[in-house]
Amino acid sequence: MKKNFLAIDLGATSGRTVLSTFDGNRVEMREWTRFPNPQIPLMGHTFWDLPYLYNQIIEALRNIAREGIELTSVGIDTWGCDFAFFGTDGQLLGLPYCYRDSHTDGAVERFLSKNMTARELYERTGIQFMPFNSLFQLDTLQRNGCSALHEADKILFIPDALAYMLTGKAVCEYTVLSTSQMLNPKTGDIDGTLLNALQLQRNRFAPIVQPGTAVGTLTPQVQRATGLGATPVVSVGGHDTASAVAAVPAEDGDYAYLSCGTWSLLGVESPRAIITEESFRHNFTNEGGLEGTTRFLKNICGMWLLENCRKEFKDAPSDINELNALCTQSAYEGLIFPDNPLFAHPDSMTEAICAYCRQTGQPEPQSPADYVRCIFRSLTLRYRQIIALLRDITEIPIRRLHVIGGGSLNPYLMQMTADATALPVVAGPAEGTALGNTLVQIKASGGVSSLTEMRSIVSRSVELKYYTPTETQCWDKAYETFESLP
Repeated sequence: MKKNFLAIDLGATSGRTVLSTFDGNRVEMREWTRFPNPQIPLMGHTFWDLPYLYNQIIEALRNIAREGIELTSVGIDTWGCDFAFFGTDGQLLGLPYCYRDSHTDGAVERFLSKNMTARELYERTGIQFMPFNSLFQLDTLQRNGCSALHEADKILFIPDALAYMLTGKAVCEYTVLSTSQMLNPKTGDIDGTLLNALQLQRNRFAPIVQPGTAVGTLTPQVQRATGLGATPVVSVGGHDTASAVAAVPAEDGDYAYLSCGTWSLLGVESPRAIITEESFRHNFTNEGGLEGTTRFLKNICGMWLLENCRKEFKDAPSDINELNALCTQSAYEGLIFPDNPLFAHPDSMTEAICAYCRQTGQPEPQSPADYVRCIFRSLTLRYRQIIALLRDITEIPIRRLHVIGGGSLNPYLMQMTADATALPVVAGPAEGTALGNTLVQIKASGGVSSLTEMRSIVSRSVELKYYTPTETQCWDKAYETFESLP
């Protein structure tokens, strides 16, 4: 008997709903709706439009009902770190802050200066230091006297906030909590010392649940608004990368994964958190995965670079495939370090790249083709650098790279990645996040019993592409240059 599942997959630039059908052997997916995820500039800050996202979900559910489709369940995954506030009456208290809001500039240093050393914080959480981590966002809001935080009865991360709006049930899903830099992986709960530093009580956060937990069913109001019945909402890997990694079609552990989208997240799966002097020094992160695993990884500024340049290009193809192909029309040799703070939230990404090249004594890009080539080469060399560190720190003999997410559809970037890293690349599934979201729902419904079974479904359900390293020696000189960049 076929079962239908709806995966709600919200990224930092767009969202979509994906309807999947599982026949006991394969998953068939089709995009049901797609919509932008706009950031709202308001009163000197940047916010997410959570009611808009909620209404987009309602509309998708309404369309499901109109088609007469019976859903087994619904699952929601989103980006990490951000959260929403709710009052005692269940009402949303203001719009959630966007992690790219500049109010957290310098937040890491401010928190550490008054609370603990960086090493002590890393020992407690194993999370890399990024100014927009939830810990630093909450500390910033406390310092600035945020009225919504002061009045909040519940602090819910974005996927949990949307699940709460649909079901009226509040949970704190483990994988998205793990992005906050507040979870202590040794205790499996929010760290009490950090809560004290934030002047927050544990009961303002919901009980922690693991992926595959049933949150509740659609409220009567949502049922009336959509025409659906009491459909279950399941906590999947609420952090989109956790859902994506669940869809890596790996048969053994000798691999690294790269979730390639707005962010590039490059790492390995580990049975436990890796918190060492070396992981601290290189700012690696330990995030929650499925079945008790840890995603030991590095966040890299990814296609955010090209997405923002693309907005500024005047004489470049509008089609993304044609734009990607421009990298073959340039001989530009300049390189950037993708994670330099210049590229975090510039007014102009093209100018930021030019400024970086001037500062490092390199010629500036002159055409869209130059920018595309510069970004692709710089990203792949960063991948090579991180893979070398992963081998040293984890002692995992990485023999191939699995690439999931939209970037896996870019043949130029994939071949460059194979060449730069000297590793075979397995590209796909491109819809890894939505597929992983669906697989957790299938497991929750009793369709499979383990992560291994889930991954076997992936290979039967999607077409994978393979890239073999060809020209590798020519990348060695470029890598020497890259390693000297600030």
